[in-house]
Amino acid sequence: MKKILAVLPVLAIVVSCNSNSKVEDVPTEEVTSELFKKASSVFVSISSLPESTISREMIVLGKKLYFDNQLSKNNTISCSSCHDLNKYGVDNLPTSLGDTKLNGNRNSPSTIYAFLHGMQFWDGRAKDVEEQAGGPLLNPIEHGIPSEAYLIQKLSKIHEYAKLFKAAFPTEKNPITFKNLTSAIASFERQLSPTSKFDEYLDGNESALNEKEKTGLANFMDNGCITCHSGIAIGGQMMQKFGVYSNYWEATKSKKIDNGLFDRTKIETDKYLFKTPSLRNVEKTYPYFHDGSIQSLKETIKIMAKIQLNKDLDQEQISSIEAFLKTLTADVSLEYKK
Repeated sequence: MKKILAVLPVLAIVVSCNSNSKVEDVPTEEVTSELFKKASSVFVSISSLPESTISREMIVLGKKLYFDNQLSKNNTISCSSCHDLNKYGVDNLPTSLGDTKLNGNRNSPSTIYAFLHGMQFWDGRAKDVEEQAGGPLLNPIEHGIPSEAYLIQKLSKIHEYAKLFKAAFPTEKNPITFKNLTSAIASFERQLSPTSKFDEYLDGNESALNEKEKTGLANFMDNGCITCHSGIAIGGQMMQKFGVYSNYWEATKSKKIDNGLFDRTKIETDKYLFKTPSLRNVEKTYPYFHDGSIQSLKETIKIMAKIQLNKDLDQEQISSIEAFLKTLTADVSLEYKK
């Protein structure tokens, strides 16, 4: 990460903090229409995504791999263990238990909508879901697989996988490879993009949101939250310092101070930089932040406003923003659940 890229988002936040905007109401059709125009210039609906061209065979293989405990050394966990699609792609734990019975260092983000992010992991070390899919498998604490070759040898002995890989990669003589495995898992994850109530709103149905939700949307935009949380994923596109105006651990009461991107780059200006998460399904993907230190969405909104924007939001503002954020909730189809 270039130093200038780390600085620009912070400067943008400072610019956005000149006023403590509060939207009391959105009472008229005229105001609502202006709100819709502004929202449409900031956010993008899921409906804008092109229709998937990924083969059914690839998706079937990816789903099988996603739910298979054999993708861990001791056959105890799968991708689904930490990214449960019955729980909106998370496990609702601060940090997740690995194959080694040890917990990881950071909170497990949701796999739903993950392919829309500009980078993967809290430190942004993977460029896409294809690259991300292999990381936990080879992590000694998570899936504990010793090497790519170890896993491929293990799966090659399973007759069902011989058929599934051949169907997904029909032109390859030896299709069971680590690259094809991660590609298949990512292909399955690329199907996880359900439509929310807010998408209906962005698609032109202004009555999809009630008045409180519209007030929350206005408060969300006017108070500068969109500096980091905009676009189709409503976040997930940049590295940002957590704690622009004060130390994050003082607000979150975190037990451990995580240096963020600095741990990977050893560049001083990268201290406390983390990937900004997507806010889609934020209602359901608690606990929050990189360490899962906060359970309450209201408390999370309050903390973010204070340490990122230097704003003290009142309870009415917080409640309305929470109402808006809940319109981002959307569940995946049953066909993608085990």
